[in-house]
Amino acid sequence: MKALNSKPTSKQQFAYKLLRARILDGTYGPGYRIVIDQIAREIETSAIPVREALRQLESDGLIQFKPYSGAVVTPINENEYLETLSVLAVIEGYATSISGQHFPKERIPELKGINEQMRRALDELDFISFGKHNRAFHALTYEYCDNHYLVENIRSTWKRLDSIRRSGSTFMPVRAKESIEEHEEIIRLLDATAEPHVIESFVREHKMNTVKSFYHQRH
Repeated sequence: MKALNSKPTSKQQFAYKLLRARILDGTYGPGYRIVIDQIAREIETSAIPVREALRQLESDGLIQFKPYSGAVVTPINENEYLETLSVLAVIEGYATSISGQHFPKERIPELKGINEQMRRALDELDFISFGKHNRAFHALTYEYCDNHYLVENIRSTWKRLDSIRRSGSTFMPVRAKESIEEHEEIIRLLDATAEPHVIESFVREHKMNTVKSFYHQRH
């Protein structure tokens, strides 16, 4: 903590990173009320850096300020989540189809390893690890996409998705099992250097299956 006390900015950034991590990993769920004085005591600082960190989180869409409640973690906006995931399905599908034409065979075992890590995380109901491995899997599938603007948009869309739903808040065990099985087909398509339209169609459908599952779970 002493290093943090050297500059006000470092105190604010420490508070920001701490709170953001707790929101994204599900420690602070949607609607959770964040008590400024409590956080300030925990990280041994005044209330000012914490308040500034919360304003930064508000601009990220992770925090809302409500009358009589103060700072609360933003509830999930279901429509926004579904719309954003649908966009991700389109752009990730296209990026993976481009990447698939250059994907090195020697990295196929790495994809299989990540998918196996997802399987173990699911068995242990560790949905936070499952989500991290899932993102790592897809990041690798489109790593060889040479359309850098497209990849930047994928990362931006993932960031937007993070601001809408917290890790684990949209976890669906049945869908997670199906997702692992679909990943096996993605691996097969990449290993076979399948036609771009085949890869794009399957990856898009893979993402849209999550959209459909989430919708049916809520209705």
